[in-house]
Amino acid sequence: MTDEVLLGFIVDGVNALRLPEMTAPARTDELWRTTCFELFWKPDVGEAYVEINLSPSTCWAAYAFDGYRTGMRDLILPHDPVICRTKDGIRAALDLSGLERPTHVALTAVIEEADGTKSYWSFAHPSGAPDFHHPDCFALRIPAVA
Repeated sequence: MTDEVLLGFIVDGVNALRLPEMTAPARTDELWRTTCFELFWKPDVGEAYVEINLSPSTCWAAYAFDGYRTGMRDLILPHDPVICRTKDGIRAALDLSGLERPTHVALTAVIEEADGTKSYWSFAHPSGAPDFHHPDCFALRIPAVA
């Protein structure tokens, strides 16, 4: 079991970042179509994983998957994430209590510049088109607690 997770995403070196307009925090689909930050969380056993999207607009989404892009459904969190927009990214607090402790994590970002150019960021990418759901992206390993 885990409790609160604090994340900070900072975008450096982009002069003209396109940020979605600030809105009231709400669960919202398709946040990845513009600047968005994501957490992928996978336990050691099985193929199931979780995806959480965090937008600079303060909107968010959370999904559970049974396996690679299969069995997608809304993930109910104990509390809505708290997202604070900063001048160069976001800070977010998430209550992930009830989820199994991860051993594989991916922190990813879709960055859209003012001219519409998009880039896709992750610790690792599979070859070919960007695919944050691919197992190669889950490059951050969390060791077991003794």
